[in-house]
Amino acid sequence: MSTQIFVNLPVKDLDASKAFYTSLGYSVNEQFTDENASSIVISDTIYVMLLSEEFAKQFTNKSIADATATTEVINALGVESREAVDRVADAAFAAGATAVKDPQEEGGFMYSRSFADLDGHQWEVLYMDPSALEG
Repeated sequence: MSTQIFVNLPVKDLDASKAFYTSLGYSVNEQFTDENASSIVISDTIYVMLLSEEFAKQFTNKSIADATATTEVINALGVESREAVDRVADAAFAAGATAVKDPQEEGGFMYSRSFADLDGHQWEVLYMDPSALEG
C-alpha cells in the first residue's frame, strides 16, 4: 500500500466547504461522509477530511485555530502543468477563495498560485518543470 495523506480541516459550514472543494474538480467519498465530516478525494493518495468544528474538537486537546487570523499550515499541491495551476486557482477564486500572494515564478522551473479557502486554510498549487533544471 502506498503512503496516503489525510489533511483534516475544521470548517464552519460543512455543506459550503463541500461545495467549494467539489467546484475545484474534486469528488466526495460518500462512504466517509456524514453530517459531521466529508471526505474530499484530491487523488488516489491525497484526501481532505472536512470536519465540522464541533466534530474536530473530538480529535484534539487544543483549541481550533482561526485560519483566517493564523497560519496553522500551508498545504501545497503539485499539478501536471502551468495550465492546471491556473485552472485550480481560478476555480478556487470563482468559488469564494481569497488570494494569499501574487502568482510566483521561481527560477524558470516553478510556477505557483496561492489561495485561502472559505475557512482561511492556505493552499498553494504549483507546477515544477524538471526539464528546466537539466543542463
